[in-house]
Amino acid sequence: MTHTLPRLLATLLLSAIALPAWAEIPIYKVKIVNTYPHDTAAFTEGLFYLDGHLYESTGEQGESWVRKVELTTGKVLQQADLPSQYFGEGIVAHDGKLMQLTWRSGVGAVRDLKTFEITGSFRYSGEGWALTRDDQHLYMSDGTPTIRVLDPVSLMQMDSINVTSDGKPLQRINELEWIKGELWANVWMTDRIARIDPKTGKVIGWVDLKGMFDYHALPNPTDDVPNGIAYDAEHDRIFVTGKRWPKLFEIKLTGPH
Repeated sequence: MTHTLPRLLATLLLSAIALPAWAEIPIYKVKIVNTYPHDTAAFTEGLFYLDGHLYESTGEQGESWVRKVELTTGKVLQQADLPSQYFGEGIVAHDGKLMQLTWRSGVGAVRDLKTFEITGSFRYSGEGWALTRDDQHLYMSDGTPTIRVLDPVSLMQMDSINVTSDGKPLQRINELEWIKGELWANVWMTDRIARIDPKTGKVIGWVDLKGMFDYHALPNPTDDVPNGIAYDAEHDRIFVTGKRWPKLFEIKLTGPH
């Protein structure tokens, strides 16, 4: 019995040393650089920055729209509503077009980026949550741990990325943004943004938004959660907001902690 405890401690120590690298995912806090107005009626589902303006899509049945917004003032420069039977979701732009998902209808709208007029549609199985893109592909989330890789022209699925955190499938992947070779994703109902390696699907970092804005003080804190990430690649600016938040924040990361 006298040797049992030391042997047990040695075994536990060796097991800890042998843990894989993904067992310790760095966590980054955020520093607010600038604050901009955001429409409290906007149930934000999709967000991106392009040529000096924000583009935003919203959900809710009968209240879904897509907008072009002036960043500094929040002024709506252009808006198009979805037919009332659709619950709007994520958006992305490619080659003069704007693609917009719907939640459970299995159909997305293709719009002219300048006029917002619907010029076509595309279909998909399951739910539609969010869209983003790199130089070659579109990426689509559907609330599961699987991110779909789409052809930007045909909008057909070409591949998929299975996302894991600490070796476990990451559920509720929501709004997406492509930032410097990584997929950033809001995780619905949390204060966290996952930084995902698109080659492996592993979460390689967490962005912790806790304390940035007290959305629990909003009328519907259960619904009005963080959602919306946009990136200005030219000026290396990251913007985040949430559903019905009164503010949109430009942030920089601190850490990891």
